[in-house]
Amino acid sequence: MAVVAFAAVLAIGAHAAKTLDIYFIDVEGGQSTLIVTPAGESLLVDTGYGGNGGRDAHRIMAAVREAGLTKIDYLLITHFHQDHDTGIVDLAPQIPIATFVDHGGLSADAPKDAGYADVLRAYNAYVAIRAKGKHLDAKPGDRIPLSGVDVVVVSSAAATITAPLPGGGQPNAACTPRAPDAGEPIENPRSTGFALRFGRFRFVDLGDLSGAPLFALFCQKNLLGPADLYLLPHHGGDDVSHPAYAAALQPRAAILNNGETKGGGAKTFSMLHQIAGLEVWQLHRSSNSGAENSANERIANLDTKTGFGLKVSASDDGAFTITNQRTDATRTYSRASR
Repeated sequence: MAVVAFAAVLAIGAHAAKTLDIYFIDVEGGQSTLIVTPAGESLLVDTGYGGNGGRDAHRIMAAVREAGLTKIDYLLITHFHQDHDTGIVDLAPQIPIATFVDHGGLSADAPKDAGYADVLRAYNAYVAIRAKGKHLDAKPGDRIPLSGVDVVVVSSAAATITAPLPGGGQPNAACTPRAPDAGEPIENPRSTGFALRFGRFRFVDLGDLSGAPLFALFCQKNLLGPADLYLLPHHGGDDVSHPAYAAALQPRAAILNNGETKGGGAKTFSMLHQIAGLEVWQLHRSSNSGAENSANERIANLDTKTGFGLKVSASDDGAFTITNQRTDATRTYSRASR
């Protein structure tokens, strides 16, 4: 009883702080990001890989327990690739999921090859679990109804918003005449991405969005406006290294949900390190050729032997703190001046 009471006190204290908490969970180069509102509501973005002894679901549940949650209010699957949706099979038996958010189904243009068969098996397993809860087929401009925060879907099923969000609409001088090609041209450009606003704090997560839809959000006008925190699309791969993207958002901190060899492309590192004042945080130290890794204090895992994450706690005045859970060291960014 004493342990339960102590845990309850911790949970109440966490919510009393009135911060928006974002957990960037290490799923070895996939994505899983847990967002917990000041009201205690939750949005989980992707579930990482399945298998591996339930590794990714175990790491997600560790963040769930730290946040004091007893259910997931919304699970957003950005797109139907195995590093984003297969972890659901291991996770669903461990915690109730109320509402599933995604872009509906696979593209009719998906190739019918051996790789597609793996995608299809993972998708079918996800859909069987999705059928047990509510389902939102997200469209650009839709909102995920979380109390106290504004979460706007900005891309889904290869479509994007066409009118700027508040604070957006400026011409982007860094744009080129055409979009860079997507490294994977079918499902990544269909990613369901969103922009989150909590008071003056702004966060952008676009899944693995790349190619023409990613370009459309930023060129020739920046439709999203500035952001304080930016999760690099596609794990920071080289197909999202166009300078126009980060130049438009002007983030104060950027997160790479990369693996040791997945994502974290040399071109992306080079682009990010050219932005004055930007601090880059990584889930993994990259061993890719030409990678310009951040200082170790901004890297959650220096090798594949550990599974630490990064935690962000944001206030509605735009100030936020990033904690490296490997070292417990923190970095605080002052309130937004814009």
